[in-house]
Amino acid sequence: MTCKGICTRYKAQKPVGTGRYASGQRRCQICEIFIKWEGLWCPCCGYRLRTKPRNLKYKAKLRARVEADAAASLKPQTIKIPAVAADATSSDFVEVTLQTAVSEGWTKTKTVAELRKSEGMTIKKAKEFVKEAFLAKSEPIAIKA
Repeated sequence: MTCKGICTRYKAQKPVGTGRYASGQRRCQICEIFIKWEGLWCPCCGYRLRTKPRNLKYKAKLRARVEADAAASLKPQTIKIPAVAADATSSDFVEVTLQTAVSEGWTKTKTVAELRKSEGMTIKKAKEFVKEAFLAKSEPIAIKA
């Protein structure tokens, strides 16, 4: 298979300030071009696209950027619990448990079970806490018409 020239439609400009792979570009070794394409295979020649750099220096740069982006997206979320808990240590534990549940992606059922097991809460009270915590996590997304 050879280059048929279709890839020139998807040719990507070099991004300023970031690397090509970090910005989502892919490289076809046959066509010898960076393209903006979501598939794994080149639309022109059908060969597999490269999604990561081969050079050790650029691999390290990409890895550092991905880790920095992941750390930035995991901002600690503050969860406010209602004043129903019995004492200060109990409410601190409930708050930590809810923050852990939200940050680690626990299911609501698992979170309720954990609160009931460790704090001896009723099902109703635990469900109220979990509902408020998970509602605080999900923010409405604006849809453009």
